[in-house]
Amino acid sequence: MDDGVALCARFGLATNRLHYCGPADAEPALIEAVRIGRSNPAARRSLTEFEALMPYLEVIGAAHDLDPFDPEVVEAYWIGNDRLRSLGRPEFFDLLERLRARGMPRSLADSLRARAPERPILTHMFHVAYVGVGNVTGHVPTNLANMEACRISWGRIVSIEGESIRVRGPALARGTNGLHLGPETERVLRFDAAMLPDLEVGATVGVHWGLPGIRLSPEQRDRLEAWTVRSLAAVRAAGR
Repeated sequence: MDDGVALCARFGLATNRLHYCGPADAEPALIEAVRIGRSNPAARRSLTEFEALMPYLEVIGAAHDLDPFDPEVVEAYWIGNDRLRSLGRPEFFDLLERLRARGMPRSLADSLRARAPERPILTHMFHVAYVGVGNVTGHVPTNLANMEACRISWGRIVSIEGESIRVRGPALARGTNGLHLGPETERVLRFDAAMLPDLEVGATVGVHWGLPGIRLSPEQRDRLEAWTVRSLAAVRAAGR
């Protein structure tokens, strides 16, 4: 089982490769952490420089007196778990100040604070859809296509051919009432067998910016869907 740094590296690798988050030289250390399943000093140091990531891990960890890279903290942010249940507006307002210190414009932080839902959800999905993908670093525009790419999506493998897998899962959609999960679609993705050995048809993978980074257990897949739905409901409640 991965420790917290290795789990975080699985999700952070895609955006680092795209030069959206973290230091330019982080990839080798992140790959090493993923392949051995545990932290190395360079990987942990690199992840602390991911502009939007660390404020979430710091706030969730502080609320439970845990290290930011405790596996439960990391999983709470990326996938969702019970560590989120006790968090609300005070933690979200603390988060906004930390994001502002990492580059978010004060005007945006003030606007997000003023319109915050009664129960913000401190997940990556909520960040993508409410705070806005790209709104901390300015590296990508906030639009539906980038929100779909950036959220942690899940897909059941329906076929494997060489270094590619065909996966089936729901896609993000925008309706008259706001963002929601739409019908299932299929897509073909390349994967790294060193990161995800022994993949098989029927397994479910978590995907970030087109990179399958983790094989999800059935329980993780169910939690990811449940917290995605909760996060989107909170975003709709805020009128986003």
